Amino acid sequence: MALVLWSGLSCRTMAPWAPSDLSAPGWQVRQGQAVWKPSRDRPELAGDLLVAVKTNGDFLAQFSKTPFSLASVEARGGRWRIEFGPRSWSGRGAPPDRFVWFQLAPLLAGRPLSGRWHVSGRPDHAWRLENSGTGEILEGQFFQ
Repeated sequence: MALVLWSGLSCRTMAPWAPSDLSAPGWQVRQGQAVWKPSRDRPELAGDLLVAVKTNGDFLAQFSKTPFSLASVEARGGRWRIEFGPRSWSGRGAPPDRFVWFQLAPLLAGRPLSGRWHVSGRPDHAWRLENSGTGEILEGQFFQ
């Protein structure tokens, strides 16, 4: 019994994140619409897209279809997290390049994308991110 209690106490999850204040200085916020195809064999989902990048590299993206959040990602202070409805993952260091949502910050900054991601178009107009290995596609347009 003591072993069970000790093992339960030794596990520690990351502390919850305080909400980001996107009105604070240093944030560039873009809003638009996107269509996401998670893989070759899954249907497309259309929704609203909010992407915010801070001058220090912090990043936030939300893809939603009112009233539901379909995907929410954040990278801040060497930590990252991603949520798809009730499922979530988090970690430290560079975010995993397998998630298209973490490619939006390099797209807006004009930096190269990681992994097998390719971009066509420009972030100030219509754009398309595609992973040739998985068939995942995210295409959209920012309005502000």
